[in-house]
Amino acid sequence: MDEISGWIRGRLPEGWYDGAPEITVDREEIVVVGRIRAPDESGDAASERAAEAGRIQRFREDTRAERMQVAREAEHKFGRKVAWGAECGETRQVFTSLSVPMMTRLRQPERRVLDTLVAAGVARSRADALGWCVRLVGRHEGEWIDKLRDALVAVDQVRAAGPAG
Repeated sequence: MDEISGWIRGRLPEGWYDGAPEITVDREEIVVVGRIRAPDESGDAASERAAEAGRIQRFREDTRAERMQVAREAEHKFGRKVAWGAECGETRQVFTSLSVPMMTRLRQPERRVLDTLVAAGVARSRADALGWCVRLVGRHEGEWIDKLRDALVAVDQVRAAGPAG
């Protein structure tokens, strides 16, 4: 993961983002999100969010060809798709991020939870309901998930420092 992040940071054109971008990596995808300069404040919150969205859209259009080239190189080198995004003021947008199908086996009590969410109109399908549940856990248990990820990084470091087998 450090190799991927380092390569992406080194490959990005100067001036795209204010500071280093946030780079997250999983088995399927690399997501690169950086902060871009916010427009001058107008005082009205709705107007500011609209201006930020417009600035992100302009960044997306202006950098499209170069982003596609960097993505092709990264996909070839690392075997993962690349998604891009930008933060501007309080607005964050990720462009064309993957939605990867997952399969799981659930017993009746868990299926009934999903079916209740569908019947109540919270979700369109069991798959949508499962995604809703995962997002809810991520939002409400984010600190715990972050600690778990940090612990996994420490495990990877200990494994790497261990005896060669």
